[in-house]
Amino acid sequence: MDATYLHLILTHFPIVGTIIGIGILAYGLFSKSDTIKKVALVTFVLMAILTIPVFLTGEEAGEAVEDIAGVSEQLIENHEELAEIAIWLMGLLGILSLINLFAIIKKWSFAKILSIITLVVSLGTFGLFAQVGSTGGEIRHSEIRKTTVNNDNGVFNGGENEDVDDD
Repeated sequence: MDATYLHLILTHFPIVGTIIGIGILAYGLFSKSDTIKKVALVTFVLMAILTIPVFLTGEEAGEAVEDIAGVSEQLIENHEELAEIAIWLMGLLGILSLINLFAIIKKWSFAKILSIITLVVSLGTFGLFAQVGSTGGEIRHSEIRKTTVNNDNGVFNGGENEDVDDD
């Protein structure tokens, strides 16, 4: 299994896992169940850890597709730039979740407010990861592109290939 294949397999987990964690944490806050909140926080920590190999395999995945007709270097660059921000935010969510988990276990007075802060950060993290996923999808799925892509092979717009007129 090469890095490109691994990237494509793992890339969906941080997005899906984070939204599942959000639902679990929201339910834990609503039901006032520390056990349910702990499950959500562990989910966020696992997603933060899983994001590392996704990020590390991204460069090789980009190199594997950059010379394929219809793939734009600009789309790859947009995806990489968002991914760089997203991994830091996911790291923050993972660390915040560990601190929150510790605060719940130790029954610190600020554990509830920390859980609310974690929920807000997780919502932002999910939003950013949804954008990262979308830009990643645009690299190979021209049918979801919102913009026209110019590259050496022609102009690509929504999956349609038109010849570039150099006149």
